[in-house]
Amino acid sequence: MTQSLHFSWELSGSGWATCRIWDGSTKHREIVSYCTNALADLLESMAGLYGPHGIQRFSFDLEPVEARWILRRRNSDVHIAIRRFPDIWTSSDAPDGKGTLVWTSTRPRTSLAHAVLMAAEKVLRTHGEDGYLQKWRRHVFPTTELKTLRHLHLAADDCALQH
Repeated sequence: MTQSLHFSWELSGSGWATCRIWDGSTKHREIVSYCTNALADLLESMAGLYGPHGIQRFSFDLEPVEARWILRRRNSDVHIAIRRFPDIWTSSDAPDGKGTLVWTSTRPRTSLAHAVLMAAEKVLRTHGEDGYLQKWRRHVFPTTELKTLRHLHLAADDCALQH
């Protein structure tokens, strides 16, 4: 298993972001709506992988589709499964297995956390907190969530990549 994992989060319009993840062999892209606090939810779930709970879930609103990310920690690796449901407002209680699997990969937690951390920091460098709010509209930049993930990643992971 290669450790290569790439993740990007780009504000692509008023209230929209393009999320991309690829693992060296497969790619996945979503156009995410501001109807949820998507970047904060992602960062919180990533930070949750450092706690006692081995499974983290969050959803992106693709208006109306739900893209549910299920992160399962397995020792030092994380299995990522992205499942789609027809409507986020009616499927939020649906079991994971009812969704259509659209992307999956297993990667070291350190690689996943690093990729997400770098993408969020790039958004902050590019737009700043004020610019982020102006483009994302409903939610402020998740500064606290970013700081928490950075702290956990640097303290717990043996990450050889540049920070």
